[in-house]
Amino acid sequence: MTRTSLADVACSIARATDLFADAWTALIMRDVLMGVTRFDDLARDLGISRKVLAARLSRLVEEDVLTRERYQDRPPREHYLATPKGEELYPVLLALMRWGDRWHSGESGPPLRIRHLECGHDTEPVMACAHCGHALTVDNTTQLPGPGGRVGPGTQVIGPLLAARQPPE
Repeated sequence: MTRTSLADVACSIARATDLFADAWTALIMRDVLMGVTRFDDLARDLGISRKVLAARLSRLVEEDVLTRERYQDRPPREHYLATPKGEELYPVLLALMRWGDRWHSGESGPPLRIRHLECGHDTEPVMACAHCGHALTVDNTTQLPGPGGRVGPGTQVIGPLLAARQPPE
């Protein structure tokens, strides 16, 4: 049996999770987006081996999610900053955080609050329709085939299911 690379599957979730093969990558992005950008600080905060951290950071730079920028010449020191592509992962991390807060935060409550700077209130992230603003749920949405969809590895069953769907009237 030939093993399929997630990057080759006609599914945006598969392609995105190919980059986030483990929790370390999401935690690295959490830290960078919250202002922890130096290698030593990331290693200390996460308790991750330097070898694993270096590999994950290299992949994130290669994928243009992070950029490496020199902040000191002597000795040479660099830090990692999110690119626009990396900044767009913030809502994904917020969605994971919201789910974790709901189902795994324990009796003491969530470990973090999110303050919306524009209105000054603590908030919860909500996935909303870009047209009407209502919350998106599994019960009020459907999935339709997109222009890049195809039946193939990773979509043998779901591909034909989607292809048969028509937009609701």
